[in-house]
Amino acid sequence: MFRTEVQEYNNLILKPLLPESIRSKISHEWQIYVRNLLSGLALYYVTGGLWCVYVYGIMGKKFFPSGAIPKADDMWKQIAVSTRAMPLYVLMPTVSELMIERGWTRCYARVEEYGWINHLLLAATYMTVVEFGVYWMHRGLHEIKWAYKLLHATHHIYNKQNTLSPFAGLAFHPVDGMLQASPYVFALFLVPMHFFTHELLLFMTAVWTTNIHDCVDGQVWPVMGAGYHTIHHTTYKHNYGHYTVWMDWMCGTLRTPPRSPAASEKLAGAKKE
Repeated sequence: MFRTEVQEYNNLILKPLLPESIRSKISHEWQIYVRNLLSGLALYYVTGGLWCVYVYGIMGKKFFPSGAIPKADDMWKQIAVSTRAMPLYVLMPTVSELMIERGWTRCYARVEEYGWINHLLLAATYMTVVEFGVYWMHRGLHEIKWAYKLLHATHHIYNKQNTLSPFAGLAFHPVDGMLQASPYVFALFLVPMHFFTHELLLFMTAVWTTNIHDCVDGQVWPVMGAGYHTIHHTTYKHNYGHYTVWMDWMCGTLRTPPRSPAASEKLAGAKKE
């Protein structure tokens, strides 16, 4: 069932692009890789491009003071770094799909196997494990000096509002990007997880990183939005979390951005500096 589903994904992306005579000569494993590579590039360019049009072109004067919008040169550099890294980034979903096909993980193919209530509870548990893993992976890349110097420093070149952009979301050293995505794969060995939901969540990370690097704070507590992540890029020692602020709150690394009094009340008790 897993292999059939994977082949359906391959056909969905590759069939319009490659004639059958060529696709039939490409192994199943390479079809997965090429499909993930094309999907990853398309997702990055389209999401980042549309988001830039919205936050800079349409809402620029409302969201940003004069001089706060990043220069085109900075964004082109971020695109170049991300594009070079993408062939390695997509090894992560490719390898995870092959492990799932072979039955090495705790993935399941159909929601009916567990029922909708258990499916939702398992997905929440899976994401809790992912949040834990991403937090400590990200924090480690900062606190282990050689890891920061060799890997994560590439991303932290962009440390001011006028250098951060949606395109900075995937501008990592390729090994850094793979390490930060690895909790999505490790969690498959711990928690039963629906295959398609795993695929969706893994690729949604690319959309999420676009959002949190635009410096526009949506102020949706307890979401680790752009306001929190901009602080991370300026202090280097706060707000390591993924989707939520919970791990930073529990581990004492949370710093909250300036926000409305109503939203601040919800964060009462959170450790601030």
